[in-house]
Amino acid sequence: QVQFVESGGGLVQPGGSLRLSCAASGSMFGIYDMGWFRQAPGKQRELVASIISGGITKYADSVKCRFTISRDNAKNSVYLQMNSMKPEDTAVYYCNEVRGFFSWGQGTQVTVSS
Repeated sequence: QVQFVESGGGLVQPGGSLRLSCAASGSMFGIYDMGWFRQAPGKQRELVASIISGGITKYADSVKCRFTISRDNAKNSVYLQMNSMKPEDTAVYYCNEVRGFFSWGQGTQVTVSS
């Protein structure tokens, strides 16, 4: 079992940036394809960025060219750099195995507002 603790959220103005961090427990972290998900009020949770073994990344169209996912297996961590943020990025952000295989952490709230 792997557990996740997300951090780095907050209030940011449109056009601003945030960097989210996800700390994972477990010694097998490096073998998993990882993703960042988000859930806005009244909407389903969606996968916005993923990073698979070998470092290949993939992004939802809504965040492409603005968000960057990265990982540090030595630190059991995954990161999400968010730039040029928009109000529609407002959501609770979670990390998990790319299929959502493990239990969800508490997430970190991101609010984009002027």
